[in-house]
Amino acid sequence: MARLKQHYQKEVIPQLMKDFRLKNPNAVPRLLKISVNIGMGEATQDAKVLESAVTELTAISGQKAVITRAKKSIANFKLRKGVAIGCRVTLRGNRMYEFFDRLVNVALPRVRDFRGLSLKSFDGRGSYTFGIKEQIIFEEINYDKVEKIKGMNITIVTSAKNDEMALALLTQMGMPIKK
Repeated sequence: MARLKQHYQKEVIPQLMKDFRLKNPNAVPRLLKISVNIGMGEATQDAKVLESAVTELTAISGQKAVITRAKKSIANFKLRKGVAIGCRVTLRGNRMYEFFDRLVNVALPRVRDFRGLSLKSFDGRGSYTFGIKEQIIFEEINYDKVEKIKGMNITIVTSAKNDEMALALLTQMGMPIKK
């Protein structure tokens, strides 16, 4: 079992039950999934860029990345329907907890001038989305083999009913959110 999952079961659940006066431990918010997305608009001209993004995202997440394709053609962006333009991974279960642990304890502290994640990134339904500008903050990426610095969007979906409960859950789990 993942170290963070044990921490959640032993410490976070009792603390959140006490904070929100919940009687049933199943009513406590929990992590449902983590979605990691890399959008590569320049992949329409160069397919090798997308291949490197897929291998890097696979190394970061520990799960094979899926190539995403354009849903419709947009002439201004020189985009045709069905052209590969990005990749994504959806993590659940133990892989999700392992990734969250590495993200919070290893990757985010390596961001330059990091002062915490924004409190405004909640969506109103308990999900939290933020972006990372450089994929090289993850230790799985070999800096010498990186051709181009790529950013990624990370969405953490929780079972919380509102942002207050989701914020309490993520801060208890160790997420560095600035107040």
